[in-house]
Amino acid sequence: MKTIYSSFIEAVSDIKDGDTLMVGGFGLCGIPENLILALAETGAKDLTVISNNCGVDDYGLGILLKNKQIKKMISSYVGENKEFERQVLQGELEVELTPQGTLAEKIRAGGAGIPAFFTPAGVGTPIAEGKEIREFNGKKYVLEEALTADFTLVRAEKGDKWGNLVYNKTAQNFSPIMAAAGKVTIAEVEKLSEVGSLNPNFIHTPSIYVQGLIQGKQEKRIERLTKREAGVN
Repeated sequence: MKTIYSSFIEAVSDIKDGDTLMVGGFGLCGIPENLILALAETGAKDLTVISNNCGVDDYGLGILLKNKQIKKMISSYVGENKEFERQVLQGELEVELTPQGTLAEKIRAGGAGIPAFFTPAGVGTPIAEGKEIREFNGKKYVLEEALTADFTLVRAEKGDKWGNLVYNKTAQNFSPIMAAAGKVTIAEVEKLSEVGSLNPNFIHTPSIYVQGLIQGKQEKRIERLTKREAGVN
């Protein structure tokens, strides 16, 4: 059995100033909403956060950003957050932008125990500056180092008390690889079930990667609502 937390504050209580976090989600899809809100309450600061993006101004990781709790972001997309833009331009936030596929592979490699790999993405751009370049079969590749974290925070649709997780469709995005790359993974689940209740053929994150769980209800905000005009096919 894994640790089952009784409160979200308790679940993030071991995260301290200066820690490196991986946070699952893509935009606002699949983010561990309540764990992020609890972390905002703890006030842990100088955090390095590895996530595809930094939420929006008033929700998700954007809350930690507004509180000045994030020192550095390692991400691939920053387009929906005005406060992010302001802090970068003012020199208040360090940012390491990485091509999305490379970011995913750096995380996957970290979880697999692979220290580095070569990729063609970024060759000839500022992303490759200061990094080793090698040629394979007549094509140039840049060396990228793997990423790991002190803590990983993910959200799953279902989980059992052993820590097996099932995500909902594309809400799994970065979460399975991040769960493997964190020293301690804490999962926020919508439904917590007894051991044996989940079909083993559909487990996305095996229990070996999860150290703690907590059940909670999410707001599930929509990042950008697009409407189609009536009568338009």
